[in-house]
Amino acid sequence: QSINQSIMSAPATTTVPQATPRPILPSRGMARVKSVLSGDTVILLGKASSPDARPPEVVFTFEKVSAPRIASKGNNNIDEPGAFPAREWLRQRCVGKSVSFETRKQGATAGDRVYGLLFMADEATGTPTNLAVECIRNGYGTPKIYPPKENKDGSSGDDNDDPNDPAKVYEAELKEALEEAQKSKVGIHGESPLVRKIRNAGDDFTTLDLVEKSKKLTTSSTIKCVIEYVFDGSRMRCHVTDSELGDLQYANFTLLLGGVSCPRFGNTRVDPPTAPEPHCEEARQFVELRLLQRELTITLHGTDKSGICAVGTVHHPKGSIAVELLKNGLAKMSEWSVRLIETPNVPALRIAENGAKRTNLKVWKDYAPQQLHGDAEIVGTVIEVVTGDTLSILPTGQAYDSESALKKVSLASIRAPRVGNERMQRPDEDYAHECKERLRLLCVGKQVKVCINYERDIPMGENTEKRQFGTVSVGKRDDVGEVLVTEGLATTQRHRDDDPKSSRYDELVAAESAAKIAKKGLHSEKEYKRGAINDLSDPRKAKAYSESLMRAKTMKAIVEFCFNGARMRMWIPSENCHITFSPDCLRCPQSSPSPGSRAVNAKAAEPFGDESKRHARLTVLQRSVEISCSGVSKGGVITGTLFVGQGGQRRNYGLELVAAGLATVDQRKMDWGEAPKDLVDAQLAAQANKIGIWSLEQQATTTFTSAKSVGKTKEESKTVQLSEIVSGSHFYYRVVGDEAAKTMDESMRIFTENNGTTGATCDVRPGKVIAALFDDSSGKAWYRAKVVERGDKGRVRVLFVDHGNTASVPIATHLRPLDMTLGTDRVPAVAKEAMLALTLTRSLNEDDGMEAAQTLQSMAWGKDLTARVHCDLEGKLQVSLLLDGDDTSINETLVAEGLAPVGQTPVVG
Repeated sequence: QSINQSIMSAPATTTVPQATPRPILPSRGMARVKSVLSGDTVILLGKASSPDARPPEVVFTFEKVSAPRIASKGNNNIDEPGAFPAREWLRQRCVGKSVSFETRKQGATAGDRVYGLLFMADEATGTPTNLAVECIRNGYGTPKIYPPKENKDGSSGDDNDDPNDPAKVYEAELKEALEEAQKSKVGIHGESPLVRKIRNAGDDFTTLDLVEKSKKLTTSSTIKCVIEYVFDGSRMRCHVTDSELGDLQYANFTLLLGGVSCPRFGNTRVDPPTAPEPHCEEARQFVELRLLQRELTITLHGTDKSGICAVGTVHHPKGSIAVELLKNGLAKMSEWSVRLIETPNVPALRIAENGAKRTNLKVWKDYAPQQLHGDAEIVGTVIEVVTGDTLSILPTGQAYDSESALKKVSLASIRAPRVGNERMQRPDEDYAHECKERLRLLCVGKQVKVCINYERDIPMGENTEKRQFGTVSVGKRDDVGEVLVTEGLATTQRHRDDDPKSSRYDELVAAESAAKIAKKGLHSEKEYKRGAINDLSDPRKAKAYSESLMRAKTMKAIVEFCFNGARMRMWIPSENCHITFSPDCLRCPQSSPSPGSRAVNAKAAEPFGDESKRHARLTVLQRSVEISCSGVSKGGVITGTLFVGQGGQRRNYGLELVAAGLATVDQRKMDWGEAPKDLVDAQLAAQANKIGIWSLEQQATTTFTSAKSVGKTKEESKTVQLSEIVSGSHFYYRVVGDEAAKTMDESMRIFTENNGTTGATCDVRPGKVIAALFDDSSGKAWYRAKVVERGDKGRVRVLFVDHGNTASVPIATHLRPLDMTLGTDRVPAVAKEAMLALTLTRSLNEDDGMEAAQTLQSMAWGKDLTARVHCDLEGKLQVSLLLDGDDTSINETLVAEGLAPVGQTPVVG
């Protein structure tokens, strides 16, 4: 009869009174030894009624044998002499093996244990051996035999004189075995039996110290330990028996199996109590059956986060217990501890777990792979590297007709350094630029294959975005994420154990470990330093630096962002600067605001504006290009020629844009004859073929100005004098002898006398006519002025309507309200704004423009002129100026001297 049958299902009988306790064990039977507590006590194990139930156990002690007391907290963790060798002898002899037992005392008189005899078959002869007698014979215990009590008459109290009585025979064997041990001086009868003092991790030494010594002091970086207790399937208490560890021999520590995590038991001592996880008992039994009280070698890899528990691998002659737990569905992989174990050992763990997942075994009973909402595989061209771990991909065969055609994919299980945010005042993380640049070199413009591993909802402001995460392969590289991790430019994500992850997660972890050892990039001990990049987006800096860019001729640049089809932000590595660049002589239609833009009152997209921008993103965004700078605009935009491609594929991007009908040549450049002939020819061809912009129905307008903007006026001549020169063809004049001018000058003189030169509070909205203070070298006086715009630091720019000049004046001291009788609605502005008809000149910022203005000044300033007024064009009178007695107009003179080309005749309908 087995121990399980007697404990779990003892037969009921009517002959035994109900008051008699049920026997714990039968008089004889077979059982398996679970563990050895000391040299005279073992735990016999029965069979559990179910996988989740703990099997029955019985503490069994040798009858009439006493072994030295083992170390415990009750005796300050110090053995009695010979206690540990006694236990080790019995442990090595019977743990995990079947034994036969005879019970001598149990039940109420025996307390919590059974007393009796254990027998094992001799390996050589097969005859049963009494372990209690062998314990005494080897010097690991002493017999507890007491003389019988005497009767009142002095006779012996032992009435049993039968020499064949089993009890008598057993006592005789014990005495004989004791004599042999004493004679041989073995075990506790020796001169100096072993006295062991146990040291506990955390109390007497640090676990990290044990890990370091195991690598330095042992020959194979492994230590011999006995598994003393199993808390759960992946956590156990170990006792060091390796003599190579010196003072840490006989030390106790808690071991966590590296790479796996088993179901945990509940805790009834917390409030509220926690319930045990399913299959926790089964996992513990699985490990106890194979490891409990076995002496095995262990490799220690490190410690847990608290530094109390060691993380290691148990080496069993028949294989890896971690793999077996995973294979049987009794554990899951622990992603934090798998990073500590050797890389070659990880694939076996992953294969075992995947096998249990596929069959929904035990802890994976309810497991189901994540259902993808999109394609499981994407093949396409990378349009943009959004961040160091996120790409925008155009799938093969998909037309790029909107931004929604792009697939945004992040690298699975990769964490790249985050790019900063100027609006939130968040700086770049270390190596953010290098990581994104490396990914750009690997992917942009190339065809990639993406195997989607999982999806997640990513917060995007008030909304969320379903983001796909996958493994990206390009060319001969199976995983670009692994390249980034290997070079120390990114790290692997720390996933929770149940989280989906990259199919190459173990390779990524191994790559990160190698990068840490090599101290590359993010793992370097050197302080990260990245030189500042000169930002030339500011107009003043762009103009100051433009000369050096033009002298540099052809330079390599990288397009970082496209504002529209012909305006982009670039980084020039050789000059270490950022610039805003636009191909010269081009005008691109307005595109829609970028997704996520916070622009207020953003302009609507013009026809073909979005198409032009998409062409730029597809062709030049994040590509290496060549530029040749030729100028700079007032807004600080560097202009020039842009070339994309290499070798036979090298082409002029601006020319390509015009030929595709996605941009037009600047009409002013064409009027001045500055537009390159190839651009003009390309535009004429696109117009003829009605491509792109030219496919739209063109309005009946001239190249310059529509008929609606030209006002009909009767041509007349006036004698005038110039009062302000804005440019070589733009000026203000006053009519000679105009009584209104004299009246207004006198009225403003009186206004100054009455109000003095002290400012007063007034309305400074743009377009409002007020009085502004001006000093014409004869003293300060008030003049009529119109507010043009508000500036900073309490100033406004005003136009003096009776003279044509402008000035920036302080609001507090140089402005005051104008009398109602002096408003422009009562007396129109005396100075008239005019342009030289059919004459175009450059602005004063350019050399030719300044020369044209100086020529106009030398010919006309301070002189009476004849002005022929032809028409009113957009609020500006179109005139011809003639000197008295001269038939050649100043208009003709400027054109003849090459300072102004002839403009196109406006339509007057």
